[in-house]
Amino acid sequence: MRSYRPDLTPPWKRPAAVPEVPAESGLVVEEASTGFCGAVVRSEAGAVTLEDRFGKHRVFPMRPRGFLLEGKPVTLVRAASGGTGGRGGTGGRGGTGGRARTASGSVAVPGARARVARAGRIYVEGRHDAELVEKVWGDDLRIEGVVVEYLEGVDDLPAVVAGFAPAADARLGVLVDHLVPGSKEARIAQSVTDPHVLVVGHPYIDVWEAVKPSSLGIPAWPSVPRGQDWKTGVCRSLGWPSNTGAAWRHILSRVHGYRDLEPALLGRVEELIDFVTA
Repeated sequence: MRSYRPDLTPPWKRPAAVPEVPAESGLVVEEASTGFCGAVVRSEAGAVTLEDRFGKHRVFPMRPRGFLLEGKPVTLVRAASGGTGGRGGTGGRGGTGGRARTASGSVAVPGARARVARAGRIYVEGRHDAELVEKVWGDDLRIEGVVVEYLEGVDDLPAVVAGFAPAADARLGVLVDHLVPGSKEARIAQSVTDPHVLVVGHPYIDVWEAVKPSSLGIPAWPSVPRGQDWKTGVCRSLGWPSNTGAAWRHILSRVHGYRDLEPALLGRVEELIDFVTA
């Protein structure tokens, strides 16, 4: 005998249940009705404050199914710490305010030994991307046994994927710069269809731009005319020496943790770690 709710809604027409996720500080979500994407900075009774990549804050009610986490509907609930603890996700991230944290916001595990490397990998475009990921997520990656390698560009990504030979126990995650509609990078990413490969990206021309300007003491990243080398143009506009290697060392030195990075990068790296370790 089929069971109905008091309103006579049959089971096959009821909305699918979605997980409840604590609104921990730094959790990157998208508000379903407006598309506003940002990191949680505060949660209160019935409301959550998000900060987008431009530093804009917006407050939203925590309605059922009101947010998307990595593209999937969730219901946000107030974090036990009021949104001031760590984030949800892989590597021991959770609401345990007061405990030591890694640079990524995960719960630190004192004395934890690095896990033997998995067959799966995360590929990023270049050395700077790899160094930034290592600085913020290095502790998490070692505990999870995930190795990060860099490609020196994505032009040969389909061949790289074929050579890696992904499988269910050897997943491949790829982080791409400037992954926006109509770009060369987007066309290359769309050509990779292996179910054991996840290609995600951020909208920035270079990973430098994923570091918040406020962390560097600048008002904004400068606009560089098309046809000019972006990094060289940035150094020129900011009055930095025209040594891009030295400029990157300065930028990286100002990154102390996930709060120094834009949510558009944070969410993508977390997504890749989850995919490779699933």
